[in-house]
Amino acid sequence: MFPPFINDECVEILKAQRAEGPATILAIATANPPNCVEQTTYPDFYFRITNSQDQTKLKQKFQRICDKTMIKRRYMYLTEDILKGNPNLCEYMAPSLDTRQDMVVVEVPRLGKEAAIKAIKEWGQPKSKITHLIFCTISGVDMPGADYQLTKLLGLRANVKRYMLYQQGCFVGGTVLRLAKDLAENNKGARVLVVCSEILTGISFCGPSDTHLDSLVRQALFGDGADAVIVGSDPVLDIEKPIFELLWTTQTIVEKLNLIWA
Repeated sequence: MFPPFINDECVEILKAQRAEGPATILAIATANPPNCVEQTTYPDFYFRITNSQDQTKLKQKFQRICDKTMIKRRYMYLTEDILKGNPNLCEYMAPSLDTRQDMVVVEVPRLGKEAAIKAIKEWGQPKSKITHLIFCTISGVDMPGADYQLTKLLGLRANVKRYMLYQQGCFVGGTVLRLAKDLAENNKGARVLVVCSEILTGISFCGPSDTHLDSLVRQALFGDGADAVIVGSDPVLDIEKPIFELLWTTQTIVEKLNLIWA
C-alpha cells in the first residue's frame, strides 16, 4: 500500500525499483587460516606456550573443559611462532591492545577475501555485478573500515554500496541476513555480497588465570574463520542457482532472563 498523495505514475516508478520475488541465497563459502589445532592436544600446547606448565590442577580443569566442548579441531590465526614473537599475548591481562589491533585490521579483511572469492566463483557471475557489500566483524575496529579494505582487495567497483558492522557480537549473522534481504528485495537487480570474518584468537588469546575461570572457557571455544554469501532476488536461472529463500526476518528485544548454570 502506498500513501494516498502518491499518484499512479509514482507508484509505477516505485514498483519498478523493487524486485518481484523474495531474496535468495545464491552462493555460500567459508575460509579458515591454515593453522589447525586438535582439541585433544590443545591444553598441552596452551599451557606450554603460556609458560604455565606448573599450574597442573588448572591444566587438568582446562582439559576437562576442552573435552566437554565436543569440538574436534579448531583453526587459529595465531601460531607458535607468532605467540613466541609476541609474549605479551601469552600473559593474562598484559598490555597488548596495539599488538592485537595491528594483527586483526590486516588479517580480518584478508581472510574475508578468501571466503568471498569462493562465493563469487560458486555464484558464477562476474564480481562487477555485485551492487552491495555488507561486512561484519567483532575483531578490531579500523577506519576506513574492513569493508573498504575488502573492496580494494577484491577489486570491486568503486561505487559498490558498503555497509560495515563492528562489535555486534554473536547475533550479527542474523542481522546481516536481515539487512541483505531488505537490500535485495527493495533494489531490483541487486546482488549483495555478505562477509563475516573473525580472528577471535587475535583479540581473546591470553594466559590462564586461576581466579577468572571464564577466560578458560573462552580459550577452549573460540577459533578463527570467515564466511560469505551472495544474496539476490529474481535469480537468472540459466546462470544462478538459488540455494535458499529468505522468506521472513525479524528482530525483537526481550526482557532479561535469569539463567541457572548447571
